[in-house]
Amino acid sequence: MQFTTETSSLVVLGIGFILGLQHAIEADHLAAVSTIVSEKKNLLTASIVGGLWGVGHTISLFVVGALVILFKLQISETVETRLEGVVGLMLMVLGLNAPRKLFTTQVHAHVHQHGEREHVHFHTHGEAAESHHRFSPRSIIIGMVHGLAGSAALMLLIVPTISSPILGFLYILIFGIGSIGGMMVMSLLVGLPFHFTANRFDVLNKGICLCAGVFSLSLGVLIIREKLFIA
Repeated sequence: MQFTTETSSLVVLGIGFILGLQHAIEADHLAAVSTIVSEKKNLLTASIVGGLWGVGHTISLFVVGALVILFKLQISETVETRLEGVVGLMLMVLGLNAPRKLFTTQVHAHVHQHGEREHVHFHTHGEAAESHHRFSPRSIIIGMVHGLAGSAALMLLIVPTISSPILGFLYILIFGIGSIGGMMVMSLLVGLPFHFTANRFDVLNKGICLCAGVFSLSLGVLIIREKLFIA
């Protein structure tokens, strides 16, 4: 089926946007982002984490899409399966890292002056209680890995049916925008329980963070088992 008219082009781009929104709610995407969002206590920061994931995801889609559109690349099922296995391994690492950061404490000393007397107070902070507004490229890298793993089916099924290379790249861009927006919303929702329990219900907050890590680890194991050992 070839899309050549202006109307059909708009329909294709609209479908791309909707598929991008839907793509953001896949379990492996939410599992990966939730392990990072669990470290953030600020809802805006949590949402931006999802946006960065979407940016990384879109970068990978553009790279693979360019190879498909310009060079008619065919991605084998074996390569796709191995890339999915890499996602599973990444989820396992993120899942194992969550409890490590959760229960790693740092001791700080503060000096206070009371008249002529000086007092030193010691207290601890969990490593997970990092600065609300400190970002790292981790979310982008995770998004790029997901983009590589999930891009094969997307590109090989839809992009080759689009007659115009420009329209093909626009489709990838719109799909990416949809995935960025969808993941920002989902990251905001995922961040709600972490935000409302932080600094108020410490035990509950740690329990939720631990659940996020267990979810990511378990899903990673299932993906590796399915893609690398059963397939």
